[in-house]
Amino acid sequence: MFKNVIVKKPGKSYVNGLTTSDLGEPNYDKLLVQHEAYIEALKQCKVTVKELPASEDFPDSTFVEDTAVLTPDFAVITNPGAPSRNAEIQEMEPVLKEFYTDIRYIKAPGTLDGGDVLQIDDHFYIGISARTNETGATQLKKILESTGYKATIVPLKEFFHLKTGVAYLGNNLIVAAGEFIDHPDFTQYDKIIVSDENEYSANCIRVNDYVIIPKGYPETKKQMNDRGYQTIEVEMTEFQKHDGGLSCLSLRF
Repeated sequence: MFKNVIVKKPGKSYVNGLTTSDLGEPNYDKLLVQHEAYIEALKQCKVTVKELPASEDFPDSTFVEDTAVLTPDFAVITNPGAPSRNAEIQEMEPVLKEFYTDIRYIKAPGTLDGGDVLQIDDHFYIGISARTNETGATQLKKILESTGYKATIVPLKEFFHLKTGVAYLGNNLIVAAGEFIDHPDFTQYDKIIVSDENEYSANCIRVNDYVIIPKGYPETKKQMNDRGYQTIEVEMTEFQKHDGGLSCLSLRF
């Protein structure tokens, strides 16, 4: 059960942020509407939402997930792999100190994006990607294992971040797309399989009694509803243009 969520309003500079997609330039006004709808969806899940103001100096900083990995007892400040995003952690650290007294750190030359870290009960999966290197992943693994958690490092072959293609819904059930459908590290879990054309919807978030999913993927929604999950759909087109998904936009704890 989550009690708190941290989000950050996107600034006007967002339209100049990093992207590998070929989906066009985001519409800023539409982006704000979608972000507000995201916050309302979270509130429907009975969490307290702390909204941080926009930072024009950091175009991608609305994707707060990459700045930290949170557990019930401690927070880990990451070391984001994109140079233009690395200093986002300086803004996030004092915010997390409002909630945590025990804070750990990923240190250079290690890099780590929170989007590469998936928690499944007491087991953390840490992706090695273009943004998270082996040194950073190993540092997090040692931190987690020293506090009683399990951790597995997962080198990525296709996806931008680990959570681009896999999500955990609870009850031993994951949502899997692409390389994670038959991945040996995830064979022990039941799966909702997401087809290639619905791949974007694999990035969804279970928040208490609901699963928040991107709008426009009825096949994925039906599979979740058939499994007994209540879903909330949120329009994400303007975030998708900059490689962002639902999990990217919040820190949940």
